[in-house]
Amino acid sequence: MSRTVIDLDDKLVAKAKRLTHLTKKVDLVNHALAELVHSHERLRIFELQGKVQWEGDLDAMRSHRR
Repeated sequence: MSRTVIDLDDKLVAKAKRLTHLTKKVDLVNHALAELVHSHERLRIFELQGKVQWEGDLDAMRSHRR
């Protein structure tokens, strides 16, 4: 882990602390970075729309859930 000095918006930090119930700024920043990465990774899935050939049977897959 590296040490970095950054300026943070105090109002934004306070609001984020209330929303996440995290009390330490380092935990808050790490949580925010993890959420950002996760969000962008999910969005990359949409880039595959129309580019992937799928030959499964969705109805058959759903019937196994019941």
